[in-house]
Amino acid sequence: MHDISYPIPGSCQCGHITYELLAPPLKVIACHCRECQKLSTSAFSLTAMVEHDALKVSGQLKHWERPSDSGNTNCAKFCPHCGNRIYHFNPDQPNIIKLKPSTLADTRIIQPTLHVWVSEKQDWFQIPEGVEQHPTQPW
Repeated sequence: MHDISYPIPGSCQCGHITYELLAPPLKVIACHCRECQKLSTSAFSLTAMVEHDALKVSGQLKHWERPSDSGNTNCAKFCPHCGNRIYHFNPDQPNIIKLKPSTLADTRIIQPTLHVWVSEKQDWFQIPEGVEQHPTQPW
């Protein structure tokens, strides 16, 4: 992935929210918990962990939050027009943004290096051999 150049533009489905990812993600995670299955309407949700300063957003995002199983607060920022999620964050860790990377114009960075909550994974999905995995949240 050395030929990926930054910034990478991204947007919601309707284009009211645009952003730029200024630097590579710290890691890309596939979460298999039931809440992420609901979010993605698929077997798992993808998250690119990025530093707060590596994301430059244009447009007014809407906010939603819920408590997580760990006791943290899971906050979501999304487009008020189309509802597309742009990122999540934990208010106790304001320097880390959990970007929903499928909204990027160049999605080649979406290569999970970590799978979490595999205890709730769909039976039909096979995690590639050698990729780190955890039954729940490892941190």
